[in-house]
Amino acid sequence: MNDRRGGRRGPGAPAAPSDNVPAPELQDFLDHVNRGALIEGGSKHHLFMHGAAQDALRIVAQINTGYRTPEEVRELLADLTGKPVDDSVAVFPPFYSEFGKNLTLGKDVFINVGCRFQDTGGITIGDGSLIGHGSTLTTLNHGIDPDRRDDTIPSPVTIGRKVWLGAGVTIVPGVTIGDGAIVGAGSVVTRDVPANAIVGGVPAKLIRATGFDASPS
Repeated sequence: MNDRRGGRRGPGAPAAPSDNVPAPELQDFLDHVNRGALIEGGSKHHLFMHGAAQDALRIVAQINTGYRTPEEVRELLADLTGKPVDDSVAVFPPFYSEFGKNLTLGKDVFINVGCRFQDTGGITIGDGSLIGHGSTLTTLNHGIDPDRRDDTIPSPVTIGRKVWLGAGVTIVPGVTIGDGAIVGAGSVVTRDVPANAIVGGVPAKLIRATGFDASPS
């Protein structure tokens, strides 16, 4: 239930790609999803979501086409997210996002090759966190009723400070990873992870504590 929303074209598909995301419409949409409200198939929010995705895909294509310096990547990420990206942030393309405007990156964040962020429902990554290559963060679920499958339910993913996600980790909607936690490679995280914990597996389970405290000093 955590894959891309609404693959079929129908009443919920945009009439034409969007070259820009209008600020008033964007804020209305962010207010809607950030309170966890249903995105009903064919509604104005559903239409906006699909249109905004075209803008994000355009920017992502620029990030992933040819070589980009770290500075150029950060500039494009700022365009994608609509907010400043700190000079300490490093992202190794290819990088994928289908929305961008609900993604917040802290300082000293490192995102390795081939990560996929479905940030429509909100993704926040805290200072000093490392995201292993090929990791997937999802924030939308589809409706269970097959007649309402175009409906989507947003739920944010929050990554704390100094978290380390190993390669190929999947995080499902609504999960919070506590400060200093480590998630083993290939894990599927379906529940919140306590601070300073090591988890792994499918689904991810507690292995042990790290033995360190990543709380802010």
